Amino acid sequence: MGASPARTRANAMITVAKYEPSAYDEPAQGPVLTRIHVEESFSGDISGDGVVEFLQAGRADGSASFAGIERVTGQVGGRLTGLRGEGGFRANLGEGAEVHLDYWFELPERVYDLDAAVVLAVVEVFG
Repeated sequence: MGASPARTRANAMITVAKYEPSAYDEPAQGPVLTRIHVEESFSGDISGDGVVEFLQAGRADGSASFAGIERVTGQVGGRLTGLRGEGGFRANLGEGAEVHLDYWFELPERVYDLDAAVVLAVVEVFG
């Protein structure tokens, strides 16, 4: 195995254009289950637009857990093909966010994906 690729830190801001929560199970006791559709744009070191679907379990105390998957169409470091990375974000749901991504690019002979990044987030939110 070769050396690990060098990583670069990218910072960006997310601006939410559309935030559409839709509860699909509201039991008398237990968490409310909600599907949330979000459309957003990225600016800064990450530029582009994203669309994401979250599934959220919201508790009576205002805290929640959610998982989501997002497709981002844009660029990081002037390109996107072969992008790999790990990152995080800080936000209030439905509002803008500060994000960071520690990224690298796979060698061209190892790239099999399209010009799009898919991000899976599993997050705990506390009210």
